[in-house]
Amino acid sequence: MPSVTGPVQRFARQIAGHGYIVAAPSSYHGFTGPEALAYDGPGTDKGNAWKVEKKVASYDEDATLSIDALLGLPNCNGRIGATGMCLGGHLAFRCAFDKRVLASVCYFATDIHSATLGEGQNDDSLKRVKDIKGETAMIFGKRDNHVPPAGRDAIRQALHNANVTFSFYELAWAQHAFIRDEMSKGRYDPALAGICFQVLLEMFGRTLSGDLGPREGDGGEVEDVC
Repeated sequence: MPSVTGPVQRFARQIAGHGYIVAAPSSYHGFTGPEALAYDGPGTDKGNAWKVEKKVASYDEDATLSIDALLGLPNCNGRIGATGMCLGGHLAFRCAFDKRVLASVCYFATDIHSATLGEGQNDDSLKRVKDIKGETAMIFGKRDNHVPPAGRDAIRQALHNANVTFSFYELAWAQHAFIRDEMSKGRYDPALAGICFQVLLEMFGRTLSGDLGPREGDGGEVEDVC
């Protein structure tokens, strides 16, 4: 993982430490060498510029090739999950459009509500919500000014309207990027990051590594009892 940042490397290793095979592709492999972008002014400016220069189809190709690579491994059980933070949260959301993805956990996913990912800044992520066939979890901080309350409401409503199986979390004091375990911008909250990682482990354990078998039906009507 030479071209992903330190926080992403550590996040990936944390997941791998629970027995999962992890692929962490670099989104900007077509723009730079193997070195990761720094969390400083110039690094942020480069990332924001490349984010809207890259074609959405190229982001999707990265996801497809990553899934293909994982499924080609002899020790893969055939069950695929996706996760990511910030831009990666949006890419995990789009990755879930692939029917091979059974679970996705999207941390503070940017640009879904505004449809501004990629070249032309006119992505179709919200329009394709119905393509999510697995289970998903959306995690945001209520103080996230990159995805304002109206944007979070739009994502939640779109998931409801498409009958996606999802959980939606908004943490009272968290800002954007609160799980990123470095302090260059002062928003890391290790306590909340740990709670959210348990959300990921529960979902991945139940859908990817457990032996419960496929879910039967949609759960049916909820019995009206106290």
